[in-house]
Amino acid sequence: MAFDRTHWRSLGNTGLQVSPLGLGTVKLGRNQGVKYPSGFELPSDRQAADLLALAQDLGINLLDTAPAYGTSETRLGPLLRRQRQQWVICSKVGEEFSGGESWFDFSASHTRHSVERSLRQLKTDYLDLVLVHSDGNDLAVLDQDIYPTLAQLKQEGLIRAFGFSGKSVAGGIRALQQGDCAMVTYNLNERAETEVLDHALSHNKGILIKKALASGHLCLQGEDPVKQGLAFVFAHPAVSSAIVGTINPEHLAHNVQATVEVLGE
Repeated sequence: MAFDRTHWRSLGNTGLQVSPLGLGTVKLGRNQGVKYPSGFELPSDRQAADLLALAQDLGINLLDTAPAYGTSETRLGPLLRRQRQQWVICSKVGEEFSGGESWFDFSASHTRHSVERSLRQLKTDYLDLVLVHSDGNDLAVLDQDIYPTLAQLKQEGLIRAFGFSGKSVAGGIRALQQGDCAMVTYNLNERAETEVLDHALSHNKGILIKKALASGHLCLQGEDPVKQGLAFVFAHPAVSSAIVGTINPEHLAHNVQATVEVLGE
């Protein structure tokens, strides 16, 4: 069971069409300081290539990466050669990861440097979507020059759309007022940012969901907890796509099957 183009959704008013699930690629490049229930080894290049091929076969067209995801971007670049037009690529700015630690820089100069580096590492001349990786101080981040810089990069054609991956209702709503998209934590256990989804729906802005399955911590009773979790996420009409960060082919196929069943009900 796979997505077809009838399942793809508009990402707000960006003009981008995205599959209901996107593939998160943190596990391609980073296994330190991540909040998953168990440890894991980074996949080999062959395993990574096979995972991307499977994602395509399953009708997934959205890839989510970031400089803070270790070597994710540098690994994806060669793997996506001659496939650029088949993917909607989302990367981030603001958070860096080195020496096992995260640090943040929201300045105009670093924002431009980060986007230009992502373009080189991903071997492309444009990014479909760039999100600000907030440190949690959402309003303070938005008071800096990062959004005006992204707007300038969009005008220059280096990015097609921009938005915000934050942690608060106030930050999410303000980010949507000034940008194209918000990435929001939303699952059966965490519903605090529902108001951001409501605002996006009423203003035709894009919504991507992170932690739709609570980073693997979603514990539910019943026949299929994944299907229950995804049914909750997609019940909100603002949701364009939910990002799943698995490197397990069986999990990825199961998540797509569960989503197709949910959307067909």
